[in-house]
Amino acid sequence: MLNIIMEDEAILVVRKPFGVESQSGRGFSMDLESEIRNYLSRKSGGKASYVGVVHRLDKPVCGVMVYAKTKQAAAELSRQIQNGTMKKRYYAILCGKMNPERGSLEDYLIKDGRTNCSRIAGKAEKGAKKAVLNYKTVDFSDFHGLDSLLTEGTEQGSLSMVEIELLTGRHHQIRVQFSHAGCPLLWDTRYNPAFIGKKGGSAIGLCAHSLSFLHPVMGKRMTFHWE
Repeated sequence: MLNIIMEDEAILVVRKPFGVESQSGRGFSMDLESEIRNYLSRKSGGKASYVGVVHRLDKPVCGVMVYAKTKQAAAELSRQIQNGTMKKRYYAILCGKMNPERGSLEDYLIKDGRTNCSRIAGKAEKGAKKAVLNYKTVDFSDFHGLDSLLTEGTEQGSLSMVEIELLTGRHHQIRVQFSHAGCPLLWDTRYNPAFIGKKGGSAIGLCAHSLSFLHPVMGKRMTFHWE
């Protein structure tokens, strides 16, 4: 069932749960784009509805997302992503503790289309794209959206939580950069050596907890949160 935060004639803002794809693909499992399309179709009495996917979250990540209900809104939101007007903040549970506790990560990434993974690359490598984020270490009590991942058998003393301001939107950026920094994300079966090869992967320690953008029609700054 859709968890709708806000809806009007131009946009629909929702909370994406763990384990659900952001957009439709070749698989048979339900994805958020299709759920929204079905929801809008029911509302309109069966008429076909436009759903514009302007940004994405990885399947094992939860968070706040905005979808466009018109092509004009999709174009404007995409423009904001390109020029940096749309702001995204995340909370992540790390295996380890960042030193320093507050700082920036700047790397160059290359995506491997065959494996659907990204890796740290040299600046001069063909296809390398700059990836930048800011982070600060916070207390676990600051955000409860990831509490379900702190299960029995996980030693919280070896974990830490960070709040992240994402400045670029590269493929698997947060996951790759923190793994490279020596503090991979909890339960990440792609980039955390402690979990690679293990069953799971439906949820990792990452939530897009806030999303801020200018309304594509009214131009007003709007900010939405997970909680």
